[in-house]
Amino acid sequence: MAFVDGTVVNVALPALQTAFHAPVSDVQWVIECYALFLASLLLVGGSLGDRYGRKRIFLYGVLLFTVASMLCGFAPSISLLILARGAQGVGAALLVPGSLALISASFPASERGRAIGTWSGFTAITGAIGPVLGGWLVDHASWRWVFFFNLPLAVVVIGVTLWRVPESRNEGMISKLDWQGASLATVGLGAITFSLIEAPRGGIAASLAGVIGIVTLALFLLVETRSSSPMVSLVLFRSRNFSGANLLTFFLYAAFGGILFFLPLNLIQIQHYSATEAGAALLPLILMIFVLSRWSGGLIARYGPQTPLTIGPLIAALGFALLLRPGIGGSYWTTFFPAIVVLGFGMAISVAPLTTTVMNAVPQSQAGVASGINNAVSRTAGLLAIALFGLMLYAGFNRALDHRLDALSLSSAERQNVDRLRPSLAATSNGNPLVDRAIADSFLAGYRIILWAAIGLTLASAFSARSLNPEQIENG
Repeated sequence: MAFVDGTVVNVALPALQTAFHAPVSDVQWVIECYALFLASLLLVGGSLGDRYGRKRIFLYGVLLFTVASMLCGFAPSISLLILARGAQGVGAALLVPGSLALISASFPASERGRAIGTWSGFTAITGAIGPVLGGWLVDHASWRWVFFFNLPLAVVVIGVTLWRVPESRNEGMISKLDWQGASLATVGLGAITFSLIEAPRGGIAASLAGVIGIVTLALFLLVETRSSSPMVSLVLFRSRNFSGANLLTFFLYAAFGGILFFLPLNLIQIQHYSATEAGAALLPLILMIFVLSRWSGGLIARYGPQTPLTIGPLIAALGFALLLRPGIGGSYWTTFFPAIVVLGFGMAISVAPLTTTVMNAVPQSQAGVASGINNAVSRTAGLLAIALFGLMLYAGFNRALDHRLDALSLSSAERQNVDRLRPSLAATSNGNPLVDRAIADSFLAGYRIILWAAIGLTLASAFSARSLNPEQIENG
C-alpha cells in the first residue's frame, strides 16, 4: 500500500492540477505533506511498535492509511486533499517500519534472509506496477481511484495480519519515546519546505518560515544530543562509513526524488503522453533496479564500498545528463528511453551497496536504528529537493517566458492573461498556439536547470564515496 502510493500519485499530478485548477505549488504539497510526516515520524513509528506491539501499531497504521486514502479520494478541494495526504503520511510512518519489524520477529534467523528478500522483491514490484496502474486509472476512470485502490488492499492486509501474524514487542524496552525530537523535526522540515514552495509567491511568510525552520532544526540537534532516548542517535555518526553513506544517500536521493516528481509533468503536459504511457515510461528504470540489485549487492564484498558507490552515482549523473537532450516531440525510444535505462543502471549499482554500507557500519544491535535513520535521510532528501527544484524551475520558467513573450509582441490583455496563469507552469494555456509553444519551451528551459542541479548533486554523491573506509566494516 505505502510503496504503491509513493510512486502512483506522481503520475496523477497533472490530472489533479487540471481538476482543481491548482498552481504547481499546491500540487507539490500533495506530495510534500505525505513525505513530511512519513520522514519525520518514521523512527517514532518503529519505536511505538517495539513498545506497544508491532502487530498492533502496524494495524493502526493500515487503518489510518486506509481512512486517509478514502478522504483523499473524496476530497472536494486541493486543500482538503493535502490535509488527507498528511494523515496518509502518519499512517505510513506506522506501517512501513512495522512491516519489516514483523518479518524480523516472525522468522528464525535461518529463514529471515529469504523472508526479507521476498519483502524487498515485492516492494520493487509494486514500485514498478504503481506508475502504470496509476496512469491506467487516471486515463480510464479518475485520479480519485488512485486513492480508492488502497481500500481493497487494506481489507486483504488486515485479514492476513489478524489471521497469520503473531504479536511481538521489545519486552525490555524502558526508554521513553522522543516526542520532543519528532515534533521539532516535523516543524523544522515543514517550515523549510513551506519556505521553498511558497517563495515564488513572495511575502514575509516564506522568509519567516525559513528562519523558523533553521532555528527549529538547530534545536532538534541540540535536543537529540542531550536526550536519554534520542529519535536520531547522533553517536552513530561518529562512524566514518555511516556518516559518509548517509551524506551520499542525501545527495543521491535528493537528485533522484526531485527529478522523478517533475518528469511526469514533462511527459504528460509537454510531450503529451497519456498518464498510462508516462507511467510505463519509468518502468525500465525500476525494473533495472529490481533485476540488478542482487548482483550489485555482491559488489561491495568484492570491491569494498568506495568503488561501486563512486561508479553508480557517476552513471546516474550521465542518465540525468541524457535527460537534457529531449526537446518537444520525438520517439520515446530515442529521447527518454536511453536516459532512463542509464539512470536505472546507475541507481541499481548504488542502492544495494549503499544499504549494505549503512548496515555494516554499526553494531548488529543498532542495525534497526541505522536502517531507520538512512530511510529517513532518503525521504527527507526527496522532500527538500522537490521544494527546492520547484523554486528553481519556477524562476527559470519565468525568465524564459518573459524573453519569449517579449518577442511575440502580445497585446496588454493577452500578456496579463498569461501572467495570471504563470503559477500553473506547463498547465497554462490560452488557446494561442504561439503562446502555448512559448510556455512549453519555457518549461523545458526551467526543467533543464533542475537537471543540471541533479547532475551536481549526483556528482557530489560520488565524491562523498571517497570518504568511506575502503576496508569493509563488519557488524560487531
